Amino acid sequence: MARKYGGKFSPDSSDAQGPDQTDAVLYRGAQVDPAGARANLMFLPAALVLFTSLMSGAAGLALGVASAGVLALSAWMLRNGLRAEAAYNARKVARSPGIPRKLFSSVLAGAGIAIAAYKAEPGVVAPVIFGVVTTALHVFSFGIDPMKNKGMEGVDQFQTDRVARAVDKAEAYLKEMWDAVTRAGDRQAEARVERFQVSVREMLRTIENDPRDLTGARKYLTVYLMGARDATVKFADVYARSRDAKAREDYFGLLSDLEQNFNAKTRALLSDDSADLEIEIEVLRDRLEREGIRPATPNG
Repeated sequence: MARKYGGKFSPDSSDAQGPDQTDAVLYRGAQVDPAGARANLMFLPAALVLFTSLMSGAAGLALGVASAGVLALSAWMLRNGLRAEAAYNARKVARSPGIPRKLFSSVLAGAGIAIAAYKAEPGVVAPVIFGVVTTALHVFSFGIDPMKNKGMEGVDQFQTDRVARAVDKAEAYLKEMWDAVTRAGDRQAEARVERFQVSVREMLRTIENDPRDLTGARKYLTVYLMGARDATVKFADVYARSRDAKAREDYFGLLSDLEQNFNAKTRALLSDDSADLEIEIEVLRDRLEREGIRPATPNG
């Protein structure tokens, strides 16, 4: 979807942090949509099958519509599967997707082509061959879904699951925020929410690196983030109707306060992690000295 230009030289640019800093923050959190051109091209076979079935009589048209529907569903499942896989790969602690969308997409692609083959050549052998080959090629081209949970060494399964659930819930709040702000139809508001999301995801990555930080950050991922979601929904409803500049200013101020709090908490979590590491190093050095082992000096 096209977006209104809102960069450094936009006449609407009035962010408190300045355009250069805003662009740097957004660039740091930029993500490429994993469902790119090759995933979108998978809708093309459905359109071709449907178009070529228009003049095939009643039975041929019915088979063509069925084939096109299955192929379109396969392409839709593939797009969602690629996005779920990208989210899984971006996180250090994650559960495997509940639904193997890419695998289902491969099976549906084979079924859709099998139906199209049956329309052209009724029988069993040809549709089965075309279906199996299509499924195999689809799996070869796009792979399969992650099949196991991803955690960290030295972290028990209970803590890993707690972090995964907390991150999933936080990501759901962020998605609801984005869905709401797009209803407002204001590019600057969308950019402001994007920047806030970058700050939140930096905290999420910090917690994934050390699940012990979850306890200290839980209020941020529940109460504060839920409040940000609710405020975004209310702002979108009000601004879409009235284009009230005061409402937008107040909303931006709220996001700025929340962003500063999230950034400060993330820095505190990182500082605690650094302090914990220094303590562990000192404890290890003391133990080595008690064992009579001393680190080698540069000259020795």
